Order: sequence, then C-alpha cells, then structure tokens
Amino acid sequence: MDNGKYVRYTPEQVEALERVYAECPKPSSLRRQQLIRECPILSNIEPKQIKVWFQNRRCREKQRKEASRLQTVNRKLSAMNKLLMEENDRLQKQVSQLVYENGYMKQQINTQVSSTTTDTSCESVVVNGQQQRKNPTPQHPEIDVNNPAGLLAIAEETLAEFLGKATGTAVDWVQMIGMKPGPDSIGIVSVSRNCSGVAARACGLVSLEPTKVAEILKDRPSWYRDCRCLNVLRVIPTGNGGTIELIYLQTYAPTTLATARDFWTLRYTTSLEDGSLVICERSLMTVTGGPTGPPATSFVRGEMLPSGYLIRPCEGGGSMIHIVDHIDLDAWSVPEVLRPLYESSKILAQKMTMAALRHIRQIAQETSGEIQYTGGRQPAVLRALSQRLCRGFNDAVNGFVDDGWTIMDGDGVEDVTIAINSSSSKFLGSQYNTLSILPTFGGVLCARASMLLQNVPPALLVRFLREHRSEWADYGVDAYSAASLKASPYAVPCARPGGFPSSQVILPLAQTVEHEEFLEVIRLEGPAFCPEDIALSRDMYLLQLCSGVDENAAGACAQLVFAPIDESFGDDAPLLPSGFRVIPLEPKSDVPAATRTLDLASTLEDGTGGTRPAGEIEASNYNHRSVLTIAFQFTFESHYRDNVAAMARQYVRSIVGSVQRVAMAIAPSRLSSQLTPKPFPGTPEAVTLARWISRSYRVHTGGDLFQVDTQAGDAVLKQLWHHSDAIMCCSVKMNASAVFTFANQAGLDMLETTLLALQDIMLDKILDEAGRKVLLLEFSKIMQQGFAYLPAGICVSSMGRPVSYEQAIAWKVLNDDDSNHCLAFMFINWSFV
Repeated sequence: MDNGKYVRYTPEQVEALERVYAECPKPSSLRRQQLIRECPILSNIEPKQIKVWFQNRRCREKQRKEASRLQTVNRKLSAMNKLLMEENDRLQKQVSQLVYENGYMKQQINTQVSSTTTDTSCESVVVNGQQQRKNPTPQHPEIDVNNPAGLLAIAEETLAEFLGKATGTAVDWVQMIGMKPGPDSIGIVSVSRNCSGVAARACGLVSLEPTKVAEILKDRPSWYRDCRCLNVLRVIPTGNGGTIELIYLQTYAPTTLATARDFWTLRYTTSLEDGSLVICERSLMTVTGGPTGPPATSFVRGEMLPSGYLIRPCEGGGSMIHIVDHIDLDAWSVPEVLRPLYESSKILAQKMTMAALRHIRQIAQETSGEIQYTGGRQPAVLRALSQRLCRGFNDAVNGFVDDGWTIMDGDGVEDVTIAINSSSSKFLGSQYNTLSILPTFGGVLCARASMLLQNVPPALLVRFLREHRSEWADYGVDAYSAASLKASPYAVPCARPGGFPSSQVILPLAQTVEHEEFLEVIRLEGPAFCPEDIALSRDMYLLQLCSGVDENAAGACAQLVFAPIDESFGDDAPLLPSGFRVIPLEPKSDVPAATRTLDLASTLEDGTGGTRPAGEIEASNYNHRSVLTIAFQFTFESHYRDNVAAMARQYVRSIVGSVQRVAMAIAPSRLSSQLTPKPFPGTPEAVTLARWISRSYRVHTGGDLFQVDTQAGDAVLKQLWHHSDAIMCCSVKMNASAVFTFANQAGLDMLETTLLALQDIMLDKILDEAGRKVLLLEFSKIMQQGFAYLPAGICVSSMGRPVSYEQAIAWKVLNDDDSNHCLAFMFINWSFV
C-alpha cells in the first residue's frame, strides 16, 4: 500500500482502533505492530498509517476538550456579563439617589440660611430621612406566636428588604480590593459603608443546580467555621409553597478576650416568579415582633438584619448566587481595642460571605471530578477532618460551661488560663479513645492565652510558625501529646522549648480551590529526650490545618491548628486540637482609626519595654495590629492533674515568648529600615567566625569587607552584624546539602527568618534555577581561587517571597589553621520584588 495514499477505514477497523485508544492513547511502535498481528482486519494497513490514525485521534480529542472548555468559559462569561450589567444598573440607581439627596440637602441648607429662625429641625429631618432609608426599622404590633399570618408578614418584609440589599441600593456597597470578576474568579465581593452593623455581599457562579445550592447554604454548620450549633425549633409551611423556620444559632468567640454571640432568627424560604430561589433571614426582636427566643447566659445576643441568598438558574445549567450577610454584633460590649473585630465588614466577608461561596464552588468542582485527591480519602471525609480540627480548637478557645469546662485557680499571674474538662463524654468521640476508658483518666486540660501584636501581618506569622516549628515547639511536649493516643500515658515532661531539635516533613492531604486552606500530615523526627523513652517511636504525626496565609486577602484570619494522630489514623480518629489564630484588627472603614495603639511587640527583646521611638512609628505607615490567640490541649491522668497544669502553663508562656521573638524577627522585613535592629549574637564562637569571615575576604579579594579601628573584642562582629548588605555562611560537606549556619541582620531580614531557624534553610532552596547553575559553574573557581563574583539574580526567602540582588560575592572562609571552614555569600543591594 502507498504510504502517501489516504486510507479509508472500515467501521470494524475503527472500532478495533478505538478499543486500543481507550486503553492507551499513545501506543508504542511495538504495540502498534502487535496490534496488526493480533487483529486480522488491520493486516492490510501499514504501521505508519496506524501511527497517523492515533495522532489524528489524539488531535480530535484535544480539539473536542478545548471546544468543550471554550463553551463552558463562554457560558460563564455570558452569565458574568449579565451579572455585571445588573451591577451597573444598581450603581446607576445609587448615583441617581445620591444626586437627589445632594440636591435635597442643598435646598434645605439654603432654606435654613435664608430663615431668621434658629430652629434646626430641618437638619434633623434630612439626617433622619437618610438614616431611615439606609436602616429601616419599622415597628410591629405584638404578633401571636400561633398565628402563621403574622410571621408571614415579617417574612415578606424581610424578603423585600433583603432583595433591596442584594440587587438594589438599600446599602452603600464598595467592592473589595482584588475581587475582579472573571470566569475563574470567586465572584464580585463588596462590603458596606456607612450603615448600622457590618455587611458584606458576594455574587458568583457555580455549576450546581439551585435546589442543591439552597440545601448546602441552609446547612450553615458545614461551611461556617464559627457556627457552634444551629437548632431549627419550629417549621411553618406557608400558603405560597414556602417555609418559615424559627432558628436559634450560637457562634464561637474568635478569641479568649470576648464573649460568644447567639442569634434568634426567622428564616424564610420561597420561590420568585422568575424561578429563583430565595432564602432570607432576620432576627426576631421587640421592634420586629414575633415570639421570644430562648435565653442564654454565656452569650451576647447579636442581631441579624435582613440577610440571605438569592439563587438564580443559569441557561445551560448551574446557578448565579447573590449572598448578603448583615449583622450587628454589639461591638460596644467588648473592650475598645477588640472592637475592630466586630466592626469590620472585611472580616465578615472573609468568615461568612466568601466562605459560603467558596464552599459551594469546592463541592461543585468535587462533584464534576475537577479535583483529584490523594491518599484514598473521599473529599467529604477530608472536609469533615478539617471541620473537626476547627471545631475542637474553637471549643478549647471558648471553654463553654455547658460542655463541662471549669477554670482552675491560677498561680498569681493571669497571662495564661487553665481550663479543665473532666467529662469523658465530651472528649471528641471518647468511644474511639483508649485513654478515656482508663480508671485513672482525669480529662482534658486546656492552656490558653491571647495577646496583641503590632506590625506583624497575620499571614506572615502563621506561615513562619508552620514552616519553622522548631522555633517554638518542644519535642518532649509533642511526645507527651502523642502518647495520649496510647493506653499507657507518658511521663509529664518539663517544657523546654528548643532543647530537643526535631525536623518536620509536611505531607499534603488536600487544599481548597483557591489554596486559602491546607490540610496536611506532619511527621516529626527527633531524639527521645530521656533514656526511658527508647520504646517510644522517634517519628510522631500531626494532622494540621493551615489557613489564611495569603497576605493579599483583606480581613482574612490566619490560623494554624494541629492534633496528634497515629501513623495510620482512621476517618473517625480522636482529635485533640491545639494551635494559633491571628486576626487583624482593622479599623472600621468609615470611621477614623483610633490614635491610641497598643504596641506589645515592642517589649519582646531582652525585656526592654515601653514605647518605640516616635521617629520609628512615623517612618512606617504599615501599623498593623492583630490579636493572637493560643490554645493547647492535653489529656491527663487524675493524679497528674497539677503536674500537667504546671507544664501546660509553663509551655504556653514559653510559646508566647517565642512568638514575640519571631514577631520581632519578621516585622522589620515589611517595615522601614529605621526599625530597632535585632541584637547581635555576642558569643565567643560568633566573634571568632566574624574575624574569620573578614580576614578571608581580605586574603582572597585583596580588599576590606569593612573598616574596623581595632580587632579587639566584638568590634568586627558588630560591623559584620550591622553591614547593609546581606552576609551569610553555609556549611560545605561532601554528599550533603549546604545549610546556612550564620547570617547578619540584613541576611536574616532577606531570608525572613531568625538565627535559630537558619538550620532549617538549605542553600539550594533559596536560589532559583539560574542561580544554582551559576553557582555550580563557579564552584571550582571558588575552591581554587578563593572567591568568585556572581551576576545579578533572584532568590527566594524562607516565606516564599522573591528577592532580587544586583550582585553576589562568594568566598571561602578559612579558620586559624587556614583550613576550609565554610562558604560565605554577600548579596549586594537586595530588595523584595
């Protein structure tokens, strides 16, 4: 057969080739020849023609997938275009309303000026008119609890007010920075301005049908991490096919410094004439009428203003969702410094509004098969594990009395609170735990503390705590926690942070669509800390949840929560979570920021306290404040209760000190160069190393690294430590990765780390591919000549941020015997990209 001639395949031949293609889209030459031998109907076709058929088949498959993808994108863009047109109409209405109000106010002012009377009632009329438009609070007569018609009247009014916020101008919405619409974006997210309480709104597209979306959204505990419980106390069907539900909702407090909130609401589910589904909700209070909600002594009653979900079907499938959350958390009931937590619409948007939309998108992609998970666990199981970690940590932070928590007497210093839960039935599924059934089981102990931080971005701090566990954790305490999973408890250790260094290996389990949350297993490797511990496995495992590490997410809470597990933990394994939560204290967007600041981080190094220099504060406009909450849980035997309490209190205090040192270490990298420098390490070893670095540089290059008047004492070390360029040393060992052993202040700022954490950083991890190639080419020159100049390039800090430098110099550091000690690098004129 002529190889250049077009081959017309019979249906039987196509069927045989399709069967092979389904098993192997790209068969090898041997496989194609074997196919011809095994299929007589293909015997008259040359192997080259078979190869061309498979090439064409792969091309058609690729074109089909691309066409399907483009159709999906086109549907999304069409729906997004419709959404943007509606948003544009809403903004035009808002502009018209503002123009009308402006004209009305001018007219009232002119009337007042021309009038000789001193009556100011017209001003109050204008202000009250605006206030009524933004926050209507109509008064209702007392409604009969047993009369559905009265509740339906409240429900219909709630529906009208909610639609006015979702698609109208009832609230002055401002789009959040970075929330640009597009086919792959989460949607359009806006926050309120100049309204009572805090409000947030989101509009987005998902590939699920409206009824499925409504089912997910109504199950608030499944996606709202701060929801403690949601009880539907009564369901009333309405004549129009909808339902009215009376709901009691409890939410967790975000920190130990505040009280939890609860809500008593009416939820109304109905359909609109255009086929849209609506779920709207509002609090039942004296001004609204309706039945009185259940009392709660440990909560502050919050108010939910008309909020809800508008779910519209899209052409071709899927749904367009409008979400509105509008609540008043009674901010005046908390200390003044914490009020931003309850007055920030951005925090509400991140924790509720965007969380709901992200959860729906996550389930939609899991349903369509777009997300692949490893480890053999189903997505629902992984979500349940994440939820249990968050819930267990929230329970520890709040310590509700009805859960069995009681406060222990302190030791005279009120910085750390110790709570005890002796109820085994509350121990997170005690039927799966072997320790809780022991006769000596005493319960669960929680040590918790909160502190305020200044100029420390929450995302950056949590990323550091995640990647540099040895900076704050104690291997002995980790071993005690791991032993709590076994039937024979471990001896109570003394908390000695950093005394037993261990390395960690992060094993990813799952991550959300936008990578704002990671679920992972941490393997801890380290030495047993006393001879009696030989029987205990060297490797320990933690199930860890990390979220909020995106520095660009406005109002996002950063969190690191973990719990000890066995190596082969089951889906229902007992979890006793501990961890950190950092929440930004952003001032309310429509009021001036408080002039008074709490700078607790300024007292971190060497116990120096007080306030920072005035020039330093003026030099930086960053001025981030955040509240850090720490909670660590331990099981204990009844006769060891006081020992474990003392250990836990000491451990949390040591962690607070470590976090404060870390905060001081990472804060300057984001602030002005005028910040207080880190103290240099004045040990004899550091003084000797500084002298070797300086002398070796002069011997190899013929120039001085810096001018020093005297070689006595620590003068050389001081000059090296305060050098403007980043200078760092790394070990040189055969068959081992180069690990950093020393860096000056500029080097630590560039790497975004501390001296203690340098041992966790390897040279090949901070250099990009081009930098590694250049260093490999120049390495022999460095060893023979003693030094080499490296061109400008890009490296990466320990936090993953790119750093550019104009030039680098590498040289051998020789000891007093002129033997090779280490390699030194100097990165000149570096800066974060």
